[in-house]
Amino acid sequence: MLTLSNIFMTFAWYGHLRYFSGRTWIIAALISWGIALFEYLLQVPANRIGYQVASAGQLKILQEVISLSVFIPLLWSIRPDY
Repeated sequence: MLTLSNIFMTFAWYGHLRYFSGRTWIIAALISWGIALFEYLLQVPANRIGYQVASAGQLKILQEVISLSVFIPLLWSIRPDY
C-alpha cells in the first residue's frame, strides 16, 4: 500500500510537468490534488497497519526508501528528450 501511495504522490508532484504541460497551472494543480487524494486513501491505512509492528521512525525510513525507489524510475520516464 505504501508503494502504491508513493507512486500516486510522485506522479501528482511531477507528472504534470510532462503530461499536463499544455494546461494552465490551476488545472494542473487541481488534477494533481485529485491524484493526491488517492495517495492519502492508501497511505493513512498503510501507516496505521504498519504502526502495529514498527515505530513511526521506522515507517518514515521505509517511506523514504520507497520514495527513492519510485522517484528515480519516474524521473527517467518523464525526462525531456534532448
